[in-house]
Amino acid sequence: MKGRRVVLSPTTKSKLGDLLEFLEDKWSAKVKNDFIKKLDKSILQISHYPQSCPESVEVKGLYKCVVTKQNSLFYRVSPDEIEIITLFDTRQDPSKIAALRSSSATTPKKPKR
Repeated sequence: MKGRRVVLSPTTKSKLGDLLEFLEDKWSAKVKNDFIKKLDKSILQISHYPQSCPESVEVKGLYKCVVTKQNSLFYRVSPDEIEIITLFDTRQDPSKIAALRSSSATTPKKPKR
């Protein structure tokens, strides 16, 4: 079964490059390679099962895939592809996730009544 094409946003590419450099410089090549394996596994999962990860409560159509305890992917799904909008360091202020609303082409969810 072939999964959907996965596209990394420029923000994701930049953050990923910075993270990989940090992991190798501060930890080791092994730690970096272990992270890459986890990332590849996560991307493969979402390419085949895009709705397998939880959808954002704040932004309709935005999904969160936990790669490691410290890093999560935020992505949106279209019929042809999956766009990974950002790689988010979970140790950051969670209110920064709200900024994803402006980078997402989706509309915020309406509160339930």
